[in-house]
Amino acid sequence: MQDTSKQYDGVISMCRSLFINKMKDYGSAWRILRLPSLTDQIFIKAQRIRGLQQNSERKVDEGEVSEFIGIINYCTMALIQLEKGVVEQPDLSLEEAIELYDDKIAITKQLMMDKNHDYGEAWRDMRVSSLTDLILQKLLRVKQIEDNSGKTIVSEGIDANYQDMINYSVFALIHLDN
Repeated sequence: MQDTSKQYDGVISMCRSLFINKMKDYGSAWRILRLPSLTDQIFIKAQRIRGLQQNSERKVDEGEVSEFIGIINYCTMALIQLEKGVVEQPDLSLEEAIELYDDKIAITKQLMMDKNHDYGEAWRDMRVSSLTDLILQKLLRVKQIEDNSGKTIVSEGIDANYQDMINYSVFALIHLDN
């Protein structure tokens, strides 16, 4: 499991770097996005990954890696939005945004480590296409929860689904790197 932790950190380092550079370019403009808008952005990325996995022809020269990175960063933004709420104007400095990003990722990584312990690293035997399908399933669940005004009867909340999508995306990126 030590390898998983190091590999996880390597993937997140790449995602975090892109997040920081986009914050430098755009500031925290993403803070105005409502959760369904973030969910739809993640859905677009997951659908594109599935399309890339199914279609032999590509018309845009970007592969799965950049889309999985996008899923990780958009899910992290969604977790921040869940905590902070949506605003009408960008309100986070670079430093504040990085602190929130790191906090959400630390919690999500701990969840992965706990589940990984219980499941015995089963993800290592999974296909990237299965991880993609699981992300799409989680997205459909999130959309349904959003349509139910955030209420669930027996199911985990939106935050747990975003965390799972981050972890599935990290696993996919680890697989794609090998």
